[in-house]
Amino acid sequence: MNVTLPEKFKLKKKQIIIYVSIIVFCIIAIIIASYVQFYARIDFASLLGIGADSDEYQEKTVEEEQELENNFESLFSNTVSNVSEQNNEKRQDKTKPLVYDAQTLQENDGNAYNINVHIPYINVNNDIIDGYNKEIEETFTNKVNSVIAEGGNTIYDVEYTANVEYDILSVMIKSDLKEGTNAQRLIIQTYNYDLRNNKSISLEEVLKIKGIDINTAQEKINTEIAGEQKRVEDLAALGYNIYSRDTSNSMYQIANTTEFYLTDNAIYIMYPYGNNSYTTEMDMIIL
Repeated sequence: MNVTLPEKFKLKKKQIIIYVSIIVFCIIAIIIASYVQFYARIDFASLLGIGADSDEYQEKTVEEEQELENNFESLFSNTVSNVSEQNNEKRQDKTKPLVYDAQTLQENDGNAYNINVHIPYINVNNDIIDGYNKEIEETFTNKVNSVIAEGGNTIYDVEYTANVEYDILSVMIKSDLKEGTNAQRLIIQTYNYDLRNNKSISLEEVLKIKGIDINTAQEKINTEIAGEQKRVEDLAALGYNIYSRDTSNSMYQIANTTEFYLTDNAIYIMYPYGNNSYTTEMDMIIL
């Protein structure tokens, strides 16, 4: 027996297509809104490719890179910059800045030691940040204590800089250490934290946010490291003892690069060999 539905319950094919299209559009809109709100630092037009330049990143000239490199030391002001009111809401202690001095000490004890340190504390209540602060304490604060206890004609300087860009808190700490007859050592450690999503953020993620092609950035790193190694080999042929690089080392891969610092007009990518050896050698790539 054939059952015929009343006419009012029938949906025409055209109506079904319209309803399905509306539902799909709503789902896509929700996904895009969530992506932009909680991860991407781009607007809807850019995401959809409407009226947007697909390659916003402009490669710096040699002169611009040289100027940024020359001004690198001036970054270390022992303060945090570019913090918005929304960023400040993340502070654990509302009476103090987002990043502040956990320890400040300037002391000269003759031939025993000369200490001048500004060691930062990241003022955010989060397990990841707690891990950062613990590492900073173990690496830099504990070294102050051991220098005071042991002396040994040691010069120890620590300074830092911090900046917020795209809701990313970027902290960079620089340490100069000269212990007795040991070679001078330069240590650079960075911490990059996504304040919007409460998580650590990688160099690869930052490059995507800045609109920098990963392969282009990797090629620049490879080229500059190879160039530095060629310079080292030329100097070694003249009898100089210069730190040698293994250009095939996976440490130069973007996925494995941990030391980088983000400002409003540049990304500083650093390979500080003094983090693991007694040397002041460091390669810096600026994007």
